[in-house]
Amino acid sequence: MWLISNQQRREFKLLLVRTERNKSIRSKVKTAIKKVDSAVAANDKKLAQENLKNAIVEITKAASKGVYHKNNASRKVARLSKAVDSINA
Repeated sequence: MWLISNQQRREFKLLLVRTERNKSIRSKVKTAIKKVDSAVAANDKKLAQENLKNAIVEITKAASKGVYHKNNASRKVARLSKAVDSINA
């Protein structure tokens, strides 16, 4: 039988809290990206640009909180920007 110290119990609780926080932040980023993608698919440049601004904010927040690596966040922003710029409307 394993003995678990009080410190290990506290760390495990913190792990659960951090995991939930990260899931929430990742979900917000994914939702923002989906909004941009749907606007791009509909060829709605104005809506896509508005959604892109919001997506960039969410992605940057996630990167600053350590949920995403800064290069990963930068790559996401670049790909979204490229998609929005490709709309010919």
